[in-house]
Amino acid sequence: MIRSISSHSVLALAFGIALAISAAAQQKSDTSKDDNFDVRSSIGDMHLGKDANAEKAGLPLYPGARPKQDKDNDPINFGVLTESFGFKVVVAKYESDDAPDKVLAYYRDKLKKKYGKVLECHTSEHGGGAHTDINDDKDSKQLKCDGDNTGPVIELKVGTEDNQHVVAIEPREGHTGSTFALVYVYTRGKQADI
Repeated sequence: MIRSISSHSVLALAFGIALAISAAAQQKSDTSKDDNFDVRSSIGDMHLGKDANAEKAGLPLYPGARPKQDKDNDPINFGVLTESFGFKVVVAKYESDDAPDKVLAYYRDKLKKKYGKVLECHTSEHGGGAHTDINDDKDSKQLKCDGDNTGPVIELKVGTEDNQHVVAIEPREGHTGSTFALVYVYTRGKQADI
């Protein structure tokens, strides 16, 4: 789950557009195998698709991991880009037969090598989601942990509020192994630009 967003109107607009386009894409997918919907115009470009994966989230795929098979866990790759603002969200969910500690060590190392300092957070929210931070405060770009920072779900965060990568890892429910979400969030521009 993506949460902790103070730019509610930015996200409301973006997700409103996404829902409208998703409905159009759903109608399109009844007659087509293409799960992507792209709009290119003189005022900007938009992409909505189920083509999210580890590479599009800017991360390597954990060895042996496979996409999480669940009807409610479709990957999402959504982006809007105009001259005055941009917004991109990539969410891909996976599962592995390896223990969470092993997946955690792998991603901690990969994030540190590629992006620098890694923030480790804990939460009790399940479901393979991740908390991201988006804030209108120009001085507040540092990522932080939400809530009381306790629980079995571990989130690794790197970057800044406007350009962040998050990996959320938890034990697989009812099985051995892990589930994890790879998330990339990019924002550019101000709420007033929309």
